[in-house]
This record gives sequence, structure tokens and C-alpha cells, in this order.
Amino acid sequence: MTNHPHTLDSLAAAGPAELDEILLEVCSSPRWAAAVAEAKPWSSREALLAANAAAMARLTTEDLHDAMSGHARIGEPKAGDAASEREQAGVRGVDRAVLDDLHAANAAYEAKFGHVFLICATGRTATTMLAALRERHPNDPATEAEIVRGELRRINDIRLGRLLDAS
Repeated sequence: MTNHPHTLDSLAAAGPAELDEILLEVCSSPRWAAAVAEAKPWSSREALLAANAAAMARLTTEDLHDAMSGHARIGEPKAGDAASEREQAGVRGVDRAVLDDLHAANAAYEAKFGHVFLICATGRTATTMLAALRERHPNDPATEAEIVRGELRRINDIRLGRLLDAS
């Protein structure tokens, strides 16, 4: 994610293409980015986060897949992607056996649900993410989709906060 300083006013004043680019760095769902952009100008940080929540609530299953496509598999942060590496800091230096367990659990989850396991990894250790992965694997697809929606909202909240705090 680009670390350009932004204020609510500068985000609201950005042209459509620039704002779309900024928002798609936060969440890779075009429908989400469009919905958040439509809510501008945001009167406060809370209003921007409310726009995130409202946009997340309206995403279809296909939109959720678009949003998840921008996220690395847990235990495998995208090299050179500062956001991915920061968000998955909890897997750095972890025992190889835990990474192997994460890999196996991810594969089983992906085979069942057809997408990466998504969790707000910020502040979590590899073992707590592995435990959450195992706990969520028995879910039915509808239940899991709603959990994913909530996790994406939390991730977006953090990323939007970082975007504003970069100034």
C-alpha cells in the first residue's frame, strides 16, 4: 500500500481515477471502492469507516472473492508488499512445523471454500491464526462468508486508518 499522506479533505478532493486507485489499494473489490467513493465527502474518520462498513455489508459473494484476491495466504505474506508483510508480522520467525501446519490447514480450507482463509492478522501470532483457521473450517459456506465479510471490514478499517495516519 502506498504511504502517501492523506487527509479526509485530500481524499475527497482526489479525482475519480486517483481515488479509485487509492481505495483499491485498501480493498481490491471494485464495488467496495465505488461504494466508499460514492459516500464522499466524509465528515470525519468515523464517517469514512461507516462508509467502509456500509460498502462491506452490500458486497455479493463475487465481490467478496474480488476483495479476498488482494490478500496473501496466511503464513505466506507477499514479498515486497509492505501491507502484507506488516499485517502478517506474526508469522515471522515462527517454527517451520507451525508454518507446515498452516500450509496444510490453508489447503484444506481452500479446497472446501474455494478461496483463501481470510482473517485480520494484525496483532495475531501464527499459532492463533492457525487455531482460528481450524475453528472456522467446519463452518458452512454462508456462515463463513459472513465471518469473512467482518474480517475484511476490520482489515479495511485498519488500512483506512493507516492511510489517514500516514500524514
